[in-house]
Amino acid sequence: MGRVLTPLASIARRWTPSPRTLRRAALSAVVMSVIIIVTGGAVRLTGSGLGCDTWPKCTDDSLIVTPEQGYRGVIEFGNRMLTYVLSAAVGWAIVAARSTKPWRRGLTRLGWAQFWIVASNAVLGGITVWMGLNPWTVAGHFLAATTLLTVAVITWQRTREGDTAPRPRVPGPVRKLSWAIITASALVIVLGTGVTGSGKHAGDSSAVPRMPWDWTVAAHLHAIAAWIVCALALAMWLVLRVVDAPDDTRARARDLLIVLLAQGGIGYLQYFTGVPELLVGAHMLGSALMWIAVLRLALSLRERPMTTPGIPAQDDSALTPA
Repeated sequence: MGRVLTPLASIARRWTPSPRTLRRAALSAVVMSVIIIVTGGAVRLTGSGLGCDTWPKCTDDSLIVTPEQGYRGVIEFGNRMLTYVLSAAVGWAIVAARSTKPWRRGLTRLGWAQFWIVASNAVLGGITVWMGLNPWTVAGHFLAATTLLTVAVITWQRTREGDTAPRPRVPGPVRKLSWAIITASALVIVLGTGVTGSGKHAGDSSAVPRMPWDWTVAAHLHAIAAWIVCALALAMWLVLRVVDAPDDTRARARDLLIVLLAQGGIGYLQYFTGVPELLVGAHMLGSALMWIAVLRLALSLRERPMTTPGIPAQDDSALTPA
């Protein structure tokens, strides 16, 4: 009796994606990770966080949104449905990684890591609803989405590389500077959840508890951390020119500076204009784009060359004229 194949192995036996298809599959997961962050922000900013009364149903008696729940119910339910689109994108990335020849096990594991993060964050989102939009679970829900984005970006980058050991492209101190940028940027994101968790947009029109501090103090701490990231990013851009880093790496540093400039401008504008919903949403999008830029810069500092299969040896007799 032949060995029974799993569904993924069965697909892999019949289909081999092109490198371009593999990259597109991984990129789709990155795009959907950004979209789910932005739409999750839209749920909170429109006061639709409890648009569906419970989870996993939308009401105790209905799996889907009801007319009585109005547009807020539609927004919240729509965001829940986007989770299935996100899952489909991650699933496509998993299937494409599993179907490559030869099988890239590390890439497949990264795809499955995304799947489990999506599943666990969906449960965390349900717990957030059950707890009436507790700001700590809301913050955890956002940070989990950012973790998903991290793995998705790494997966996307790995589709452009081989499976050999990474080789540095810049000196060691430059790589350490990159880790400083990653750490400071992560701190900016975490402090940002403290601003939103204590600020004006609680996610629902009812009385929702807030984090126990003044949101303006949290905003100042968030801004200080952001200025540290800007200083480190500027230092990186200058250092990369001094060490004559590869052109693509210098381009990544330039991209990060551009994103930081735009994100900082939006942040100060929303602060001085009373934190309007549209600008807060743009700032959340900027947060995702900033994190992508930070990761792409860090990943560009090393390389994993692709191994090119050799040409199969030919029988000498086949080369002898008849």
